[in-house]
Amino acid sequence: MRILYAASEAIPYAASGGLADVAGSLPPALCEKGHDCRVILPYYKNMKQELKDGLEFLTNFTVNVGWRTQYCGVFKGSFKGVTYYLLDNEYYYDRDGLYGFYDDCERFTFLSRAIMEFLKHTDWKPHVINCNDWQTALVPVYYEVFYKYQHGYEDIKTVFTIHNIQYQGKYGTEVINEVLGIPLYHTKLLEYDGCVNLMKAAIETSDKVTTVSPSYAWEILDPWYAHGLERALSDKQHKLCGFLNGIDNDIFNPQTDNIIYKNFSARSLKGKEECKSALCRDLGLEEGIHPIIGIVTRFVSHKGIDLIKHVFEQIVNDMGCRFAILGSGDKIYEDFFNEMAWRYPGKVSATIGFVPDLARKIYASSDMFLMPSQSEPCGLAQMISLRYGTIPIVRETGGLRDSIRDAGGENGNGFTFKSYDAGDMLDAVYRAKCMYFDDKPSWRSLVIAAMKNNYSWGISAELYMGLYRELAGDV
Repeated sequence: MRILYAASEAIPYAASGGLADVAGSLPPALCEKGHDCRVILPYYKNMKQELKDGLEFLTNFTVNVGWRTQYCGVFKGSFKGVTYYLLDNEYYYDRDGLYGFYDDCERFTFLSRAIMEFLKHTDWKPHVINCNDWQTALVPVYYEVFYKYQHGYEDIKTVFTIHNIQYQGKYGTEVINEVLGIPLYHTKLLEYDGCVNLMKAAIETSDKVTTVSPSYAWEILDPWYAHGLERALSDKQHKLCGFLNGIDNDIFNPQTDNIIYKNFSARSLKGKEECKSALCRDLGLEEGIHPIIGIVTRFVSHKGIDLIKHVFEQIVNDMGCRFAILGSGDKIYEDFFNEMAWRYPGKVSATIGFVPDLARKIYASSDMFLMPSQSEPCGLAQMISLRYGTIPIVRETGGLRDSIRDAGGENGNGFTFKSYDAGDMLDAVYRAKCMYFDDKPSWRSLVIAAMKNNYSWGISAELYMGLYRELAGDV
């Protein structure tokens, strides 16, 4: 089967978040299963020079963006056996950074329209186009409005994947004529709550809508999670399903990872103990019997930082836990963690920013990993921590609910709590602490069981292929 994976970023060419990881991991997993999955994304200025040098120029054409006619060049690259197409326009993409510009609506309108025009200039025709988030949300819209009945575009199915429903691509209605170039009689597809909502338009026009975990698929039908889109999703929930993202087991492998202090495995955990000692030395934490709780996250409210703030000192003082913290975000949270590190030297380490190597060391060296998110579409940190035998403590929401099972039940691999409540979180930490101190055999068994969990992309790829076959048939 031929799949075109459309995204605004993808490893290794451009990355700012989880979408790039998915776009760089799912297509190779699909190709390994014998399918032809190709990725299409913008050609950004700040791509590494060695990656630019490895690209081949294919062709160029023009793209209508509202009343404008814009140049589009096509470059071809390869990574992990996957073909990548990079769409070039210096006016839109020769900038520092990927997002956050005044004309983002126009930049990604160009991307969606260029993706559709590109198919006229290649002899490769996909059975399915899988587009992602609001930046490529106009792909199914343009297909429905302009391309569906054109020669060469017959029977293409479209899938729209929501990675985070909070970011919807909302703009004033003036962009319909000025930028999108969609006839006014199709306005109903685009308008929602008095503005243009690109994500809503994709939900309307795509053949299927997926999310990055099964729980998130039904959570976003609730106003608490939907950020205003619950009505649009409720009307189209027959299209909706969720598949849990995966991680690359080759990259996150405690037996071969050359970033962590010492390699180890489920058969021999001695290396993990050495990792813990080395992390303590590097971060200035006291070595000893105390469990280390790792936190690697963005410091924003929906990550549950308010819960952590509320009971942080109880965890340090009353439970004797130590913290290794890495992240950045809202200044109020950065200041809080800096204050805790100053107030509790040897017990709390806080590193503000994002240091990938340190993140990997915290995953591998901590005893527990705290992730009390208010909402979490999928989450990868809990899967990575499992891979390194670091026991997750999570709130049951989104992908956390789908990947972590409480140690109090069958096949447990972590500790969970349901309510968005600091007391409930504290109880989960307390249960983890008690097992760690009072039942070493059970704790060791839990660590070993956690490391044997398999959340690889191969499993996710099978689920996506099932969906693609449902849409396009066995081709």
